[in-house]
Amino acid sequence: MSVTALALFSGGLDSILASRMVMAQGVKVVALRFITPFFEADVGDLARYTLSVREKYGIEVEVIDVGHDYISMLKAPQHGFGRHFNPCIDCKIFMLRQARALMPKYGASFLITGEVIGQRPMSQRRDTLRIIERESGCEGILLRPLCAQLMPPTAAEEEGLVERERLCRISGRGRSEQQALAEQFNIVDYPAPAGGCLLADVNLAVRFRHFSPGIFAVADGENLVDDFRLLLFGRHFEPLPGLWFILGRDHKDNERIMALRKPGDRLLHMVDRPGPVGLLRRGASAIHGPADEGALEATLAGLILRYAKKVEGRAAEGLVRIEGDEGAREALFQPLTEEQVKELMV
Repeated sequence: MSVTALALFSGGLDSILASRMVMAQGVKVVALRFITPFFEADVGDLARYTLSVREKYGIEVEVIDVGHDYISMLKAPQHGFGRHFNPCIDCKIFMLRQARALMPKYGASFLITGEVIGQRPMSQRRDTLRIIERESGCEGILLRPLCAQLMPPTAAEEEGLVERERLCRISGRGRSEQQALAEQFNIVDYPAPAGGCLLADVNLAVRFRHFSPGIFAVADGENLVDDFRLLLFGRHFEPLPGLWFILGRDHKDNERIMALRKPGDRLLHMVDRPGPVGLLRRGASAIHGPADEGALEATLAGLILRYAKKVEGRAAEGLVRIEGDEGAREALFQPLTEEQVKELMV
């Protein structure tokens, strides 16, 4: 009888080993790589990524974008955040619910994760692992091969779909047992252990926390995925309370900003010399008259000029183009001072 399992696949060594251990028992494993704006950087071209995983590890992986639904969860995670902006427990519950819903599509009998008891302080304590299993609706169908012998037997073990004796009893934060397993499976090229989730990044978390109330105060159903993508690069400013302005640091940032522009945004860039591209997110709704508009444009253009190519070694007046839904115009503006820039920067 052919048996299929779905694995939560991060691309790290633990998820690779969990998949290979179950595959070694004759089970077909489909690895699901869920991506969001916060953990997708190593995927890149999908065809190339899936081919690379197959060639390196012999694992068939499917990449599924769950960013929109993930951000809905991120608004109010039931179990709260970690040290930064990382909702680790709710994140794992979310991923398992997504995988469980896909089981009929693949004819899967159970789920796999690479979790290890005690490896992570927030989401991999023994009590937390049980909470995750229960609240995701995965009781009895979730197999954690790396620490299975330290957990109650799952249905897959009790029904003989996998042999419990061939699973592991790893715990703690050490890596020696995983490295030894990798040698047994002839896995030599794997990522170094690291926190790949940008929500746990100390610097980015400041941006996420600062702008999230404003980002979330938008029309119901509006796609917020690109908002979070904007938070991952560039320089960020609050030119007026509740407004969000992004400046590119280099040519690559400028291209990203232009690609993520939406109706209602304002785009600014230099005309007479090189400089950053700036984007005022949802800026149209914040302008309440000519005076308000003029002051705001002077501030935004002043930021552009502060980071534009200098004239005789100094920030100088320049011609800035401002584009909005209503059209575009060009005007001369003065750069902001260093003190003004610091006051606005997030």
